[in-house]
Amino acid sequence: MAVYTHVDDRTLRNFLDHYDVGAVTTFKGIAEGVENSNYLLETDKDRFILTLYEKRADPEDLPYFLDLMDHLASAGLPAPRPIRDTSGEPLQSLMNRPACLISFLTGVSVDIADEDHCAALGTMLAKMHLSSDSFGQSRPNDLSVSGWQKLADATLEKADTVRNGLQQTIVEEMAFLQKHWPTGLPKGTIHADLFPDNILFSEHTISGIIDFYFACTDFWAYDLAICVNAWCFDEEHRFVPAKAKRLIEMYDAERSMTAAEISALPILCRGAAMRFLLTRLFDWLNPVEGAVVSPKDPIDYLARLKFHQQVKDAASYVV
Repeated sequence: MAVYTHVDDRTLRNFLDHYDVGAVTTFKGIAEGVENSNYLLETDKDRFILTLYEKRADPEDLPYFLDLMDHLASAGLPAPRPIRDTSGEPLQSLMNRPACLISFLTGVSVDIADEDHCAALGTMLAKMHLSSDSFGQSRPNDLSVSGWQKLADATLEKADTVRNGLQQTIVEEMAFLQKHWPTGLPKGTIHADLFPDNILFSEHTISGIIDFYFACTDFWAYDLAICVNAWCFDEEHRFVPAKAKRLIEMYDAERSMTAAEISALPILCRGAAMRFLLTRLFDWLNPVEGAVVSPKDPIDYLARLKFHQQVKDAASYVV
């Protein structure tokens, strides 16, 4: 989450005239994240998150994201619900941007996840995949291999200004991924961005899953690979096998993985590392002026990519 677009008091009051949510008591920006503008809104009735969808969000995709949140919440998962206005619509316009009010979920994200956090994540991720299998809607993954190539093309010229040799690494890895990316794995709706700041905990119990704005249809095991990258490395970007073991084992206990999925895990992890290396590199090279958020260091994911390049088989993730 982040704040790119600033909302003044008068504009907020006019926006909330379309809702029956009570009188505003607190309104403040949330600085975490990189994609949309987000505010915490407290009223005399409840707490909410106000999201303004910025330039990366395609307005045509927004009903898919909001319907998915509704679907998962109705299935008993701790996903936020879009709040409908007095005419029954979940989407409005605010500051010339699509905007939505969603329910506030309690809990805190963890800066340093332990093995039990990873185990809880594995179980919840599998439940989310199983629940979303009945969702009935689909959306292509714009940030799969073809999308990575577009980002690579947009960043190669300046890549070595971030780290010497990065350009060659990207060229070589993209050639490998395009040649070896798997096909035919079980697929369905995935979150595609399930970083620690998108999971809320009450101790080791997950109380919230948020930020579904990269959700799409893709391999379920790729979603797991994203989580391996995001949750199973330490602060020095070193792989922590015990975390990956708990994450993968608990996922598999809830939703049994196929042999093909397990075999493909190393390349899926390489792809996930490349995806976040490239999106972070693009943001690093193209900062948004005035944004209340700092771009994240792409080199964090270069270290993860180099680890996955040395992995020979999936057993390395669960030793």
